[in-house]
Amino acid sequence: MSFTDDTRVEHVFIPRISLTPYSSEFPFEMTRRQFPVRLAYAMTINKSQGQSVKIVGVDLRTPVFSHGQLYVALSRCTSGEHTSVLLSSDASNSTTNIVYSGFVFLHSEA
Repeated sequence: MSFTDDTRVEHVFIPRISLTPYSSEFPFEMTRRQFPVRLAYAMTINKSQGQSVKIVGVDLRTPVFSHGQLYVALSRCTSGEHTSVLLSSDASNSTTNIVYSGFVFLHSEA
């Protein structure tokens, strides 16, 4: 599998695992090989606005770039127990609400 972004390509090898049932109704042994992956979905914070989901994971390794995005991301889940946040290893457990005064001023004139 290859993952790409604008600057690099990273190759990740996912090993296959063999599964053999302990008890079988058949006179022969069956073995199934599969990749240990799980289906997942992702969407942007803007796309998630107005939706409710059962489980939410928010990647904050890069900070949100717009006022209110963190609130939208964290409030999509119907239960706080099913909300997870991924932080970078050097991050504190807090964030700063940044509001650019020039944008607010321009926006209020319109």
